[in-house]
Amino acid sequence: MADPTGAPGGRRRPTELTVSDHVDGVIAGDRTILAQTITLIESRRLDHLATARQVLTALMGHTGKSQRVGITGVPGVGKSTLIEQFGSNLTAAGHRLAVLTVDPSSQRTGGAILGDKTRMERLSADPNAFIRPSPAGNALGGVGRVTRETILLCEAAGFDVVVVETVGVGQSETLVADMVDCFVVLMLPGAGDELQGIKKGVLELADVVAVNKADGDNIARANVAATDYRHALHLVVPGSSNWTVPVLTCSGLLNDGLDELWAQVISHRDRMGASGERMARRADQQVRWMWSMIDERLRDRLRADVGAAATIAALEIQVRDGSLAATLAVDRVFDAL
Repeated sequence: MADPTGAPGGRRRPTELTVSDHVDGVIAGDRTILAQTITLIESRRLDHLATARQVLTALMGHTGKSQRVGITGVPGVGKSTLIEQFGSNLTAAGHRLAVLTVDPSSQRTGGAILGDKTRMERLSADPNAFIRPSPAGNALGGVGRVTRETILLCEAAGFDVVVVETVGVGQSETLVADMVDCFVVLMLPGAGDELQGIKKGVLELADVVAVNKADGDNIARANVAATDYRHALHLVVPGSSNWTVPVLTCSGLLNDGLDELWAQVISHRDRMGASGERMARRADQQVRWMWSMIDERLRDRLRADVGAAATIAALEIQVRDGSLAATLAVDRVFDAL
């Protein structure tokens, strides 16, 4: 006799959550449902995408109340160690913290490697913290496609601080800076010239600069580096006339300077809030997010259109062998639509 659910072997499929289940569970702070809802919005299945949009729409009135902090730094700067201690300090002070780490995707499975969660074992066990690694997939710069939506879900679940950690390479810094209130850039003491190219670009995005690993024999080098960065910031056009980017030294390993780091994040929040720039920044981010989703939706529609997909495949061959200019190929795609 056939299984009424249509599952093979007579096994019943687990009941999927309804929109109301997702919404009510997230608002109640149910961590299991929050995780399931994040998985829902990460899915590329059309039915899941439709459900995710309904869930997000229903939750919008419960979002926007957190302090959103981006943290970046080159590999080896000690992001995970610092975030774990920084987060533990916040939860000890009564905050509820969500940490979203954009994890490099496994080339074999496409899933997140989960390295950051493994490195933050103590914070993972904290009942007032929620850590979610997401696979970077094919997203530009390694930033997860749904990081913005995940921020909203965590806010709706009652987390009042949301930290987004970047992989620290490529365009991820620019994208994360465009979805947070305060962007913290971690620097190494005494780093060599090979990192200067990354530093110069990312300094323009920074709201706070912190030289990490200022401990032991590194203290003197960290102080010199901090002075150098303060001088360098004089050559960078400030993002706001109401805020001077501070340069701190800290040690995530020794929990030194992290209270000052949080104090600067709060000072930035208060200063930008008083001037109206904080809300203006979020409003601009929302508009850019809208256009980003329009771009993504158009690409998805092109891929889903059988006729367009065949045309694009043929054009790709011509562009690859040099018989057709890329600009003309784009014109033909839109002509075909």
